[in-house]
Amino acid sequence: MAAKNEKISKVVIKRLPRYRRYLMELKKKGVEKISSKEFSALIGYTASQIRQDLNCFGGFGQQGYGYSVDGLYEEISAILGLDRHYTMVIVGAGSLGQAITKYTHAPSKKGFVVRGVFEVNPELIGTTLDGLPVYDFEELAAFVEKEQIDIGIICVNQDNAQEVADMLCFAGIKGIWNFAPTDIEVPKSVALENVSLTDSLHALAYHMNNVNKHKK
Repeated sequence: MAAKNEKISKVVIKRLPRYRRYLMELKKKGVEKISSKEFSALIGYTASQIRQDLNCFGGFGQQGYGYSVDGLYEEISAILGLDRHYTMVIVGAGSLGQAITKYTHAPSKKGFVVRGVFEVNPELIGTTLDGLPVYDFEELAAFVEKEQIDIGIICVNQDNAQEVADMLCFAGIKGIWNFAPTDIEVPKSVALENVSLTDSLHALAYHMNNVNKHKK
């Protein structure tokens, strides 16, 4: 179902994967329908918030019935674009790149297929990482263009992140998942998701201290 408004809040978009994850668990338990009130008790958002979020995309519930778990799961999957497959490359085979490779290459990550890892270290080029070939970084642009890769995952240091992003964009990448500890610039035609582990850790420290202050 199409969204009512193309400019959906990023906050709403970030909540959709959580909805989908909980719906998957409900599907596994054989639950067929759920009300916004029941969903609220399960997921932690208010029933009103859940209804508002889903209404951004047209709404999927029925008065007096609630939501079809299977139907809502499929609708959210389609909204997120998870009803198709994506090919990916990982740039950087260091400690972070190895961890991300293991995570993204897991069988549970259906729909996202890593086609290769790219590295500048000659000792790693030509080896395999979790069963994936490690290619020379110089081959990145040609590989992305030839294989029509959808997503580039950046796992390099901050000094080289922009260069990698520029190369990926030049080669026609559609989206970048950036794990480098720096902001990068991409054209408007390229989707960008920054993941800062440091920012997340610092936010956790804030919340921990905030909780402790309220307890005093």
